[in-house]
Amino acid sequence: MSCVYVHPNPSESERLASVRWLADAAVRMLVEEADLTPKPGLVDTRGSGAHPDMNLEMLHRSAYSLLATFTAIASRAFGAEESISLRESLSEIGRQGERTMLQITGGVNTHRGAIWTLGLLIAGAAMLTGKEQSAEKICAKAARIARLPDSYTSNVQTHGRRAHCQYGVRGARGEAEGGFRHVVEIGLPMLKNSRLQGLAEEHARLNALVAIIAELNDTCLLHRGGLTALILARRGAMRILDLGGVATDEGSCAMQEPHRQLVQLQASPGGSADLLAGVLFLDYIESNLV
Repeated sequence: MSCVYVHPNPSESERLASVRWLADAAVRMLVEEADLTPKPGLVDTRGSGAHPDMNLEMLHRSAYSLLATFTAIASRAFGAEESISLRESLSEIGRQGERTMLQITGGVNTHRGAIWTLGLLIAGAAMLTGKEQSAEKICAKAARIARLPDSYTSNVQTHGRRAHCQYGVRGARGEAEGGFRHVVEIGLPMLKNSRLQGLAEEHARLNALVAIIAELNDTCLLHRGGLTALILARRGAMRILDLGGVATDEGSCAMQEPHRQLVQLQASPGGSADLLAGVLFLDYIESNLV
């Protein structure tokens, strides 16, 4: 069944169905990203990874708590044009979503980055008709929204902003403003190419994550473990890819070393995980278009 309307004048029932579909898809992809195993340093079915304050059940509760947030984002952006008013409305919805998330998790930041990434992608998708909803066009729409000024967020200090000041990296905001390059140029192609090679879906998704880690200046790693964590994670990911990816015996064994190192440093590639959720979300949209 198609997820979105395919003509320019949808009925109210079609609009509501599309809004619900997009929100449901985003939550589903957050849960599936959390469940994906084994991920270096990240919470998965094995345990808490580098996050002693988190577990898989908490990530599930956090993801499901964001359904109302994602629904509100899709509803506000549906059929809209880019504007500062839209940007600031979406930001306020996102901030409310963060408050809800923190209430559910007892103050643990499980999905702040995912709210930003998926929120923008949901908005980009909602602004387009079904026939236009390619990953590239959705990301381009999301980028144009991200580039608009927002009087509130311009003064907010985040881990990404601190990493930008200290290390000169652009973080989640730069990724969005640049059109989610690591999603459309790295993660999605790796996912699709791995499937074409006949790999299991779990291996295809893990390859996509590893490819993102290998290229991304992940501010979650920088915030928690500095340049050491970033270098170790990227080096480990590149070695896995050089060995043929996670589906090979050598690549699978090579997954263990960056996981061990990141757990020891209590650092994880959370930004890469957020982008993987974006990859899965866009792939899900594209696979359901008619």
